[in-house]
Amino acid sequence: MAVTNVSEYGVVFHPETAPTKAEIIARAEAIAPTLVARQGETEERTFYAQDTHEEFLRAGFYRILVPRRYGGLELGIDTFMRVVMALTRGCPSTGWMYCLGHAHALVVASLFDDRTQAEIFGDGDFIAPATVMPSGTAARTPAGDWVLNGTWNYCSGSPYATHFIGHTLVSPAEGEPPAPMLFIAPRSEWTRLHDWGKQLGLKGSGSHSITMLDGIVPSNFTLNSHISQISVTAGTPGRDLHGNPEYGGGQLSFMVIEDAVLAVGMAKGALDAYEDLMRTRTTAFPPSMGRAEAPDYQYWYGKAAGMIATGEAAILNAVQQWRDTCALGPSAVTQEHEMRIASICHEVVDLCWHAVESYLFPTAGSSAVRQGERIERVWRDMSMFHSHAGFAVFLSTIAKRELAKARFGVGDDAHA
Repeated sequence: MAVTNVSEYGVVFHPETAPTKAEIIARAEAIAPTLVARQGETEERTFYAQDTHEEFLRAGFYRILVPRRYGGLELGIDTFMRVVMALTRGCPSTGWMYCLGHAHALVVASLFDDRTQAEIFGDGDFIAPATVMPSGTAARTPAGDWVLNGTWNYCSGSPYATHFIGHTLVSPAEGEPPAPMLFIAPRSEWTRLHDWGKQLGLKGSGSHSITMLDGIVPSNFTLNSHISQISVTAGTPGRDLHGNPEYGGGQLSFMVIEDAVLAVGMAKGALDAYEDLMRTRTTAFPPSMGRAEAPDYQYWYGKAAGMIATGEAAILNAVQQWRDTCALGPSAVTQEHEMRIASICHEVVDLCWHAVESYLFPTAGSSAVRQGERIERVWRDMSMFHSHAGFAVFLSTIAKRELAKARFGVGDDAHA
């Protein structure tokens, strides 16, 4: 599929006409309700529609995190996260696919030099799924670039992607053990497989596999590290280049903030559906009355609403903590800070899941949780979410231990 470009649709963002943060969030909130009725077709297709993609292009959603220097909007992670939350509320699959497609503009804008960013961002729009599991093989060309072969799974956002960010293992020097290398592959160098849609949930998230057969990746499109292990405490090229502290923020904490924002968006969608039932359905046992008048339903709705609102408040505060820490300078982005943000994110996801799983899903009624119903879909999507390694392994277990180790100065080399 050819990669589209916002200028093809007659939209070019000049500084004097570029949307503000409030305007672009309002656009997302206006689009989100239209996604609700299209959830079924999105799942069947396994990704959101071409006309939805074009609407996102016109709205500027694929430029939110791209630096202004390259035609982007540079509106910050707070704007991006609110757009993600709004879109996910309308359709979890659409929100997931958009989020994990555009989020990695922050990686490029933070970690690569001016030449590389200019080549990658092109005229402003950027969509790049990323995976953390190293796969495939890489060999040097005579010119010093890389030839990659292999398949990378769970590439959310791949259908309309301009690039792919992956990892492979290479030996830093002859005789040394392989170590992770991050690479950015242009769209011309890989193929999307048609292998998504049979999973329990998030069937429309565009999380297909990507395969490369002798794909060429320029050497300046690589970093000798794993994205989860990159330290920014000494500064980043992007922070210096753009004069924007957010391009010097913690990469790992930014990624897990995405998880929590997606969970809040999903839970808010389930609460919307439950509210419709409160207004239109009656109680199952006498005395018969509208659910909105029934004390039990009032409690179930109020309990879930409070849990979801608490999750939203917590993650928006975590976003602000992330931004405040960026503003303090590179040395403030410590391992303890990263893991504290991660721990907040786990609690947010857990809170939203329990609001849906314990209060909304079981009391909505059997007819409201049939296949294709909105609450049923959110339950499937959030269940699928729980199998994601970022939540099930990292946030649930590793982040807790790493926070304590960072706080108490305990580590593998603490007593060396």
